[in-house]
Amino acid sequence: MSAEAHVAAVDLGASSGRVMAARVGSGRLELVETHRFRNDPVRVAGTLHWDVLALYRGVLDGLRSAGPVASIGIDTWAVDYGLLDATGALLGNPVHYRDGRTEGVGDRVARQLGPERLYATTGLQHLPFNTLYQLVAAADTPPLAMADRLLLIPDLIAYWLTGEIGAEVTNASTTQLYDLRRRAWATDLILDAGIRPELFPPLREPGTRIGPVLPALGLPGEPAVVAVGSHDTASAVVGVPAAGEHFAYISCGTWSLVGVELDAPVLSEPSRRANFTNESGVDGTIRYLRNVMGLWPLQESLRGWGSTDLPALLRQAAREPAFRSVVDLDDPAFLPPGDMPGRVADACRRAGEPVPATPAATVRCILDSLALAHRHAVRQVQLLAGRHVDAVHVVGGGARNDLLCQLTADACGLPVFAGPVEATALGNVLVQARALGVVGGDLAALRTVLRETQQIVRYEPHGAGTTWRAAARRLGWED
Repeated sequence: MSAEAHVAAVDLGASSGRVMAARVGSGRLELVETHRFRNDPVRVAGTLHWDVLALYRGVLDGLRSAGPVASIGIDTWAVDYGLLDATGALLGNPVHYRDGRTEGVGDRVARQLGPERLYATTGLQHLPFNTLYQLVAAADTPPLAMADRLLLIPDLIAYWLTGEIGAEVTNASTTQLYDLRRRAWATDLILDAGIRPELFPPLREPGTRIGPVLPALGLPGEPAVVAVGSHDTASAVVGVPAAGEHFAYISCGTWSLVGVELDAPVLSEPSRRANFTNESGVDGTIRYLRNVMGLWPLQESLRGWGSTDLPALLRQAAREPAFRSVVDLDDPAFLPPGDMPGRVADACRRAGEPVPATPAATVRCILDSLALAHRHAVRQVQLLAGRHVDAVHVVGGGARNDLLCQLTADACGLPVFAGPVEATALGNVLVQARALGVVGGDLAALRTVLRETQQIVRYEPHGAGTTWRAAARRLGWED
C-alpha cells in the first residue's frame, strides 16, 4: 500500500456545492475545504431547473484550488438527471426534483404498473419525484425524444471531466428503474413505463476507476476520476463511525435519511406499506431507510426570515415549551420552496395544534416534529428489518445542531453519537483512498479510521418516554 494520498471530494448538495481536499494515510484523515459555491435553482417559463453549468464551473474552480491530487470522487443528491444528444451535448438544464411536473404522476404510474411490482423490483419508497415519475412526466417532450443518453447528476459531472459515460450503482438504485436483486437496469419495467431502455448507460461499482481527467481541462496532477458512493447518502453511510452492526444512522441535512445497513433488501408487504426504501450501498450493502423531511423546513424558514442568528435562535427555541405544537413534516405541503413559517402555522391550524407565535416557537415546533419523525423511523426500521439497534449515529449538517441531537436521543431513548459533520466527504475520500491502495479492508476497517481521527459527541437520552409517546400519538403514530 502507498503511504499517503492527496485526493479531492466533490460534494454537491441541494443548497450548495463544495470541493474538499484530503490527505489520507496511516492514522491520518484530514479535510480542507478548497471552494464552496451556492446551488441556486432557476425558474424558467414556470419550470424549476438546476443551474448545472454554474455547478460545473464551481467544481472546476475548486479542483484547481485543491492543487495536484491523485484522484477525484463525486457525490450529489439523487434522482435528477441530464439528457445528452448523440453528440454528447446537454439538452437543457436538468429539472429540479421540487418542480411540480410530477404532481399526480406517481399515483398514475403505480396504478399502471402495480405498486407491488414496483416495490418487488426496485425496493424503493414511493416519493413523488422519483426518476421514473420524472421521465413519465417528460414523455413526448422534445428533449426526451432527442436524447441519446440519460446521466444522473454525478455521472454527468464525471462525463464532463473524463468523457466517459456510465452510471454508478448507488445512485442508479434511487431511480425506481433499477432491479435491486439482479443489480441491473429493470428493462422490463422501463419498457412497460414507455421509456427507452437504451437511454441508460452501463453500470459501475464504487471504487471503479472511471478514467483520467481530460488534459484540456488543465487540472494539476493529471488526476483520475474514481467512482465513489455517488449518491451522497451512500458516501455518508460509509462515513458513519459505528462499531459493529447494531446501529441506526441519520444522515441529516436538507433531508433526514434514517435507516440501517443490511446485507439483503427487505421487500415485504409491511415494508412497502411503511414506505421504506432499499438502496444499494458501497460493498454490496443495502441502505434500508426512510426519507424524512429533514432540516429543509428550518432552512427555508431561515431564508424567509432573512438575516438570522441561528445559534441564538436555537437557544431561544430550547427554552420554548416542549411539544406545544407538532406537525407531520412529511406532509407534501412542506416540499416546495416558499413561505415555510406560514405553512407550519397552517399545518398547526389544520391539526388543531397551537400556532407558533414567534420564530423561536416555529423552530421548536420544527425540531420537536423532526425528532418525533426520527423516533418513528428508528422504531419502524428495527421491526421491519429484524435488526436491534443499540445506538443512533447522526452525521451531516444536523450533527452541529445540539438541540436536535439531544431531542433525537430523548425521542429514541438511545444514545446519539453526533458526527462527523463531513461524513459524506469522508466516505467519498475513504473509498478513493482504498481504490488507490492507501487504506485497506472492509467497511468496518474504514469506519475504524473514522473513529481514530474524527471528533464525535455523545448525547445521552433523558426525559420521560411516555411524553414522547403521547406526542407521537398526536401525529397518529403508535408505538
